[in-house]
Amino acid sequence: MIEINNLGKVYSGGRSYTRALGGVDLSIPKGSVYGIIGLSGAGKSTLVRCLNLLERPSEGQILINGQDLTVLSGEELRKARRRIGMIFQHFNLLSSRTVAENIAFPLEIDGMKKAEINKIVDELLPLVGLSDKKDSYPSELSGGQKQRVGIARALALKPDVLLCDEATSALDPQTTLSILNLLKDINRELGLTIVIITHEMKVIKEICTHVAVLHDAKCVENATVEEVFTSPKSDIAREFVSSVFPAELPEDLLRELSSHKDSELVRINFLGDTASKPIINGLITECGVQINILYGSVEHLRSSLFGNLILEIRGTDEQRGLAHEYLKSNSLVFSYLNRGGADA
Repeated sequence: MIEINNLGKVYSGGRSYTRALGGVDLSIPKGSVYGIIGLSGAGKSTLVRCLNLLERPSEGQILINGQDLTVLSGEELRKARRRIGMIFQHFNLLSSRTVAENIAFPLEIDGMKKAEINKIVDELLPLVGLSDKKDSYPSELSGGQKQRVGIARALALKPDVLLCDEATSALDPQTTLSILNLLKDINRELGLTIVIITHEMKVIKEICTHVAVLHDAKCVENATVEEVFTSPKSDIAREFVSSVFPAELPEDLLRELSSHKDSELVRINFLGDTASKPIINGLITECGVQINILYGSVEHLRSSLFGNLILEIRGTDEQRGLAHEYLKSNSLVFSYLNRGGADA
């Protein structure tokens, strides 16, 4: 659907320059909800603005449905942009226009007849839950309602792709959740590919199917959300995951437990079906080890259960070896906290 090849962006001023993106490669599947996360200055907003050429890249390709946007200009680029909707953090509504007139604005720019415009607006208002706000002005709306207008306006030209640049950052947590649920419904009902730029892993957790992690202008990790949450490869991805699913023990406790000669500290991540397996019972009955549960949580990752356990496994070398094999045979992702954290 969207292929990003060796994408780079450099801002120059006088004798200095800033590299905002450096050789980013991504493949965004059709119909996915693709999250792009990074700290401030990582390059994520530059990346999303390059996707519709609001920012022209310094190098690389952006292919949407096989068409390279970077070689287009003039009328060709305007036509391509019709297939890419965008919503923003601060809504960008026209204060002198009603909700219906804001939604209609891109259709008017496109030269559509009034009767067709009214038909599309009337279809979009219930989709975003604003049927009763048709004649209201932005000043009369809440933040969440303003963003719903922005979403309807972005959908007016029936795009293939919806870009969301920090679309929930200005909203409170409850309103954020309602907007994310709306985007999920739109993705499911319209089959729309959605790209979400965010600095919050909670947003990725709630809605995304895939995630790319940007750091220092480069993509350091990209995979399905399940893969990144259960087995993050980069330090920055691990930081983001721990911001949602904290599972750290105090250093003093780690040192004390690590001194036990007959025990190992193990962190286990489990997802979906494995979350309902009696893992602790199996370790005790089948391997003969003693288990001390030091930390545990079970939450949801989109529609799946996601769990995190830190265990002290005590027993002989042979018993602990059986425990390792038991965890592997149950397809669990685990790592040793007192073996330098090496993944198993």
